[in-house]
Amino acid sequence: MANIKSAKKRVITSQVRAERNKAIKSKVKTYIKKVEAAVAAGDKAAAEAALTVAISEISKATSKGIFHKNTAARKVSRITKAVNTLA
Repeated sequence: MANIKSAKKRVITSQVRAERNKAIKSKVKTYIKKVEAAVAAGDKAAAEAALTVAISEISKATSKGIFHKNTAARKVSRITKAVNTLA
């Protein structure tokens, strides 16, 4: 552990942020899995509903700086493409 007070604060702050980032990334992955599960089941209505929620969560994570904008765009593109393959 650090000796200087500001360094101790930094350690605590970085731990809090890391936990927050991890939780948000996990949440995004869960929503993406829900979309993929609906696509695998062939349920277009459920897939589209899950897609809108997933895109919203990805956008929120990007605005908080958890994902780079290109990463977010790639994730959105992939799940949207998967949903659009359903006829």
